Amino acid sequence: MSLIRTEGVTKVFGQNTVLCDINLSVEASEVVCIIGPSGAGKSTFLRSLNQLEVITSGKIFIEDGLFLHRENNATISRANHADYKRMLLEMGMVFQSFNLFPHKTALENVMLAPKHVQKAEKKEIEERARRLLADVGLSDKCDQFPSRLSGGQQQRVAIARALAMNPKIMLFDEPTSSLDPELVGEVLNVMRGLAERGMTMLVVTHEMGFAREVADRVVFMCDGLVAEEDVPENIFTDPRNPRTRQFLNSVL
Repeated sequence: MSLIRTEGVTKVFGQNTVLCDINLSVEASEVVCIIGPSGAGKSTFLRSLNQLEVITSGKIFIEDGLFLHRENNATISRANHADYKRMLLEMGMVFQSFNLFPHKTALENVMLAPKHVQKAEKKEIEERARRLLADVGLSDKCDQFPSRLSGGQQQRVAIARALAMNPKIMLFDEPTSSLDPELVGEVLNVMRGLAERGMTMLVVTHEMGFAREVADRVVFMCDGLVAEEDVPENIFTDPRNPRTRQFLNSVL
């Protein structure tokens, strides 16, 4: 069963078609990495899945149930209110910027969403938040404010925060792009750990080594299109599309 599937997803800004007829699926426990040049539409596609961008046309399915169907900037149909909310909550997202609340500690940042959305007791939410911070290597930073944390530590808090809502799939939008090079590894190690534990992940990344090592499938996007998708070995050693080959030659 596909956890996320899109059919004909298109996004137009004015006269600019940013996404053009994107058909893509992510299966349970699969890690799919999206690579490609800047401006390819990678982040827009990811943001369209959880409605941070509203698609112009196309269908989005969550666990094979219709989440949203739009055509020519009009909503044709969507899941009922309860299912729509549930489907949104099943997608955790980690952004390029950490977006932590500066006046709240690491622990409070992780607890915030479950506290307001879920009906669990505060003690239970806090215990889970502490476990998640320990999972990302920050058990000793629970009471630290974001300003006292490195960029890599802040991004790991952001990952723990996304996991706090028990998502079925994690969306990563270039999670290491704003980090100093020496901090990238600590975030990628956390993501590797999630993949090893079977978390379904859709990752927009410029980290080719991570994509080659961790992904089950690599998708190359260019000019708003999926130009090629295949297992990492084929993409990185023998890409079929000349544009994929050109891109990889420029970044590797």
